[in-house]
Amino acid sequence: MKQPINILIVGVGGQGTLFAGKVIGSVAERSGFDVKQSEVHGMAQRGGSVVTYVRFGNTVASPLVEKGEADIIVAFEQLEALRWIEYLKPGGTGIVNELKISPMPVITGAAKYPDNIFTRLEQAGVNTIRVNAGKLAADSGNPKALNIVLLGLLAKRLPLARELWDAAIGEVGPAASRTANLLAFDKGWSF
Repeated sequence: MKQPINILIVGVGGQGTLFAGKVIGSVAERSGFDVKQSEVHGMAQRGGSVVTYVRFGNTVASPLVEKGEADIIVAFEQLEALRWIEYLKPGGTGIVNELKISPMPVITGAAKYPDNIFTRLEQAGVNTIRVNAGKLAADSGNPKALNIVLLGLLAKRLPLARELWDAAIGEVGPAASRTANLLAFDKGWSF
C-alpha cells in the first residue's frame, strides 16, 4: 500500500467514536502498518461534535487528515456527515448512520436541523452507504452497539483481515460485551 488510508470517524459525544478509532488502530497495527491517530473531543461530554482521525499505511507522517483527503468518513449521526463532508476526497465513501441528534442550537430553537442531508451528500458526489445502525444493533441484541455495527460496515471495505477485527474488538472492549459486540460487528459486516 503506497498511500496511507485516511479515515474520519465523526459523531456526537458518547456514541463510541473514540472506541471505534482505537479498534481500527489496533487492527491496522496488527496488520503491520504504521498507524497515526488523533481525536478532537470539544464539548463531547455535552453532546458536542467529536472527530477521530485514523491514518494507516507503510509510512504515515501525521495523524491529521486534511480537507479533501479522507478516503472514508464514518458518520455516527447525519448532521456530522454534512459537517465534515469537505474532508472527503473526490470519489470517497461516506458510511452514514440515519440517526439524528439535535445540537444545542436546534434544541434551543436558534437553528433548524438541516433537511435532506442524504440528498445533499449525493449532490456533493459522495458515495453514500446509508444505514440504520441502531436497528441493526438492536437486532444483534445490543442496542448500544451502533458503533460496532458501523465498524463492521467499515471493516468490510478495508484491506485488513477479518480475524484481526474480532481479536481487537475482544481486547479493546469490555470482556462482558465481547459476544454481543461480535454479533453487532457481523450485522455491519453483512450489511
